[in-house]
Amino acid sequence: MALSVCLLLDDRADRTLRSLWHRLEAAGVPTLLTHTHGRHLPHLTFASLLDYDLEAVHAALTTLPVQRPETVVLDALGMFRRSRCWLGLAPTAAVVERQQATVAAVRAAGARVHRSYEPGAWVPHLTLAPRLHLDQLPVVARHVFEVLPVAATIERAALVDTTTGTVHPLPHLV
Repeated sequence: MALSVCLLLDDRADRTLRSLWHRLEAAGVPTLLTHTHGRHLPHLTFASLLDYDLEAVHAALTTLPVQRPETVVLDALGMFRRSRCWLGLAPTAAVVERQQATVAAVRAAGARVHRSYEPGAWVPHLTLAPRLHLDQLPVVARHVFEVLPVAATIERAALVDTTTGTVHPLPHLV
C-alpha cells in the first residue's frame, strides 16, 4: 500500500483530463480511468510514501502554511522509461518550494518517500497512461495535442491511498 500527497485541479481542468482519458480509452489506450481500482483523479503528486503513519502524515501536512490556488499550464507530453506517459508542466518556483516543504513535513512525520519524489529528482507530471506501449505513442500524441495547452488551477490537496483510491482531503492547500 502506498500513500500519495496529491494536488487536485479545478473542475474545468479535471473534466478536460477525464475527457482525454475517455478518448484515449476509446482509441485502445489504457489510462488511469481503468487502471487498478478505477478511482483515480487527475492530480499532481508531490510525494509518494512507501512507509507512513496516516494520522502522523495528515497532522504534519496541516502544519504547513496555507497556500493560495495556483494556475499551471500543462503543455508537454512525456514518458518515463518504464512506459508511464504523462502531461508535463513547467513548475514555478513556488510549486517547487511547496513540493520540497511537503517532503520535509512527511519525512518529519516518519514517512519514507519514494526516490522519484525526492527534491531535485521530482518531475512534475499528471499521469495519462501508466502502461503505454511504444506503438501507442502516436495515438496518444494525436489526442493530447488536440487539447494542449491546458490551464489548470491547483485548488485542493488530499492524501490518496493508491491501492484503493481512498481520498483523505487535507484541510487546506499545501
